[in-house]
Amino acid sequence: MPIDPTEPYDSDNIFARILRGEIPNETVYEDDRVLAFKDINPQASNHILVIPKGEYVSWDDFTKTASDQEIAHFIRTIGKIAREHGFVEPGYRLLANIGRHGGQEVPHLHVHIFAGEPLGPMIARG
Repeated sequence: MPIDPTEPYDSDNIFARILRGEIPNETVYEDDRVLAFKDINPQASNHILVIPKGEYVSWDDFTKTASDQEIAHFIRTIGKIAREHGFVEPGYRLLANIGRHGGQEVPHLHVHIFAGEPLGPMIARG
C-alpha cells in the first residue's frame, strides 16, 4: 500500500530492519552512509535498491533535511554503483517513488537501479 511521505519515519519498516541486520540481503555496496542490495522481487535483469542509512521517509524528506554532503554522497554513490556494475553502456533507469500517487510502498527513501535489458517506456501509453 502506498505511503504518505509526510508521515514520521517508521523505524520498523523493512529497510530499517535490513539496516539493523534483522533481515538478510544480498549487498552489492556498503559504506558508512549508504547500503545497496539486490531487490528480492526484481523487475529487470538487474534490479538494485540503494538506500541512505539515515532515517529519511522519501526523496522530499531527504532533500529537505539531509546535509548537502549526505545528499551529494548518496547521488554520487548511485552513479558509482551503476559504473561498477557496467550499467552505463547500454543504459539504465533510476526510479524513486514518492508518496501515494508515486507508488511509494516502503517509508524509507530508496532508489531503484534497473538495468540489463531494454526497459521500454516509463509509462505505458494506451
